[in-house]
Amino acid sequence: MAALCTNLAKLCPVQVGLLQERIMLVDRSDNILDTTTKKDAHLLRNIKEKKGGMLHRAFSLFLFTSDNKLMVQQRSSEKITFPELYTNTCCSHPLSTIPAEQDPVTGVKHAAIRKVEHELGIVDIEFEDIKFLTRIIYYGASGEEWGEHELDHVLIVKKDVKYEANPNEVKDVRFVGREELDDFMANEKEFPVTPWFKLIAGSDSMLKKWWDNLDDLDKLCDSEIHEFSFPPGNGL
Repeated sequence: MAALCTNLAKLCPVQVGLLQERIMLVDRSDNILDTTTKKDAHLLRNIKEKKGGMLHRAFSLFLFTSDNKLMVQQRSSEKITFPELYTNTCCSHPLSTIPAEQDPVTGVKHAAIRKVEHELGIVDIEFEDIKFLTRIIYYGASGEEWGEHELDHVLIVKKDVKYEANPNEVKDVRFVGREELDDFMANEKEFPVTPWFKLIAGSDSMLKKWWDNLDDLDKLCDSEIHEFSFPPGNGL
């Protein structure tokens, strides 16, 4: 624990403060089991060793413009997990301390509205703009101390918005066309991506199917929970 505290002291104090927010631990059917801090949920040793692997509820929002370009962000260098990696528009967690964010469907939408304003200064998105698509479970390590093990609700918005990135959260913003996606994903040297974005947007991806049906997404919505990867050494 002393080594961890030393490392925390070297990290951005704003981001360290956010580690105290409380999020929801869930089972593999997305039922709430308990709450915990972001710090405890993202410590790699907890993910690998604790029963359930610290699986927690999260969301990934994909925002498309009216001309069908995807807004992607590069996470800031201050981020504790996956710094400077590119990812979808906004990824975060509903908080257990906010009653409106506790419901498994409406809660993640409320959380998404809160976080796009925090990270990107976007205030144009309303609850009705957000479409729920599906859920995925994935695991990813970020260095030797931190990681993710999330039950991720995928949300899509198609809307033109104004944005002003929060530099503590976002280093860069880009708009990627459907025809540019493969080249973007293949250029890992210039555009390294988060593990969840790689799963969703990689070759043969869900994202391409959604992209091709942005004006008729209802037929692609499902209630399934798609499991992609598991923490090593955890029997779950």
